[in-house]
Amino acid sequence: MGVTRRTFIRTFTTGLALGATGALTGCAASMRGDFMPKAGKRVVVIGGGWGGATAAKYVRLGDPSIDVVMLEPNKQFISCPFSNLVLSGLRSLDSLTMGYDGLRKQGVKIVHAEAGAIEPDTKRVRVGEGYLQYDRLIVSPGIEFQWEQVEGLPAAKDRVLHAWKAGPQTVELAKQIQSMADGGVFVLTVPPIAYRCPPGPYERICQVAWYLKQNKPKSKVIVLDANQNIVSKTALFRAAWQAYPNIEYRPSSKIVKVDVGTREVATEIGDKVKYDVLNLIPPQRAGSIAVQSDLVGVDKRWCEVDHVTYESAKAKDVHVIGDSTIGLPVPKSGNIANAMGKISASAVVALLNGRPAPQMPPGNTCYSWVSDREAIAVVNSYRIASGKVVQIEQKLTPAQAVSVAQNAVGWAQSIWADVLS
Repeated sequence: MGVTRRTFIRTFTTGLALGATGALTGCAASMRGDFMPKAGKRVVVIGGGWGGATAAKYVRLGDPSIDVVMLEPNKQFISCPFSNLVLSGLRSLDSLTMGYDGLRKQGVKIVHAEAGAIEPDTKRVRVGEGYLQYDRLIVSPGIEFQWEQVEGLPAAKDRVLHAWKAGPQTVELAKQIQSMADGGVFVLTVPPIAYRCPPGPYERICQVAWYLKQNKPKSKVIVLDANQNIVSKTALFRAAWQAYPNIEYRPSSKIVKVDVGTREVATEIGDKVKYDVLNLIPPQRAGSIAVQSDLVGVDKRWCEVDHVTYESAKAKDVHVIGDSTIGLPVPKSGNIANAMGKISASAVVALLNGRPAPQMPPGNTCYSWVSDREAIAVVNSYRIASGKVVQIEQKLTPAQAVSVAQNAVGWAQSIWADVLS
């Protein structure tokens, strides 16, 4: 069933963070009507993360005559990859924080504001009390949390840290770990798949366990995994955990309740676990704008898209990329979001110029740090077959190694530059 303007006009505006150099300046009250009139072909990008920032840049590179406007509330980009190292003290959040000046130099217009609603029938995005017109829209909204699936969590979400969006919570969780008494219990919960970055929780377990082993040797890590087993790089993580006798891993332990008063969580199978520090990673779905704009599929969680163009199955001329998508045999990783950004940009440029979209498969490389010096990695290769993305190969590093960690640093520096410069 198609979407209509009535379906989409839902205004839920938030305060606007405006005023960065090269960005739109003003306040919500001044953003009325068509506050940035369209003179030629225009692509609007919602979200300035790994997918959105890449797409905005590559549309401009593909055709500098196309006006590109990116909507992103945050004035800085903070990398989720490598943020687990902040918890072990190996990285600072500042080292993962970058600006958007490189995109501005490419001619991308950045509006530091949140998209309020999408109107595909009139090709407009609501922003504050105004709107932006587009010819093609690229939506890269990331993920949002399903707080309601854990009893007690909606009321406690400001006190129970997820740190699954790199930023202030990452720093606060690191402080809680550092402040925990020797002999304390750190509890980490892993949500049911699908969720952002499948190996991310297991890398986090390694980093916290390494830090505790070095600094609080009487402490332990209890892992409550909603899944039946480690869902990514299984054998490599299990091998890495041999160095950490302070890890207690419990599969099939979905969290259903949290009580911050008694500092206790309960699982679906009836276990009750006390904690000193809790890192509860909630179940996830597509970012709010995608859900509120009815871009999600029958599961009401993720967005179904064309495998070649990433055009939404629900709305014409609207392309959805990154962690919010489903149906492709790819992980919800930063590298995949970056690849989707490039592919969607190529498709949009071609379609706006009357050409068929090129058939470009994504690729994925994912590194996970298992100690202060060593990492593991997986590489996935894909092809397009009959209009669908198909995985053709997966390669894992044979073991954890210092050389893999060094490659991870090089990969990060390269892909950050690709996204933002």
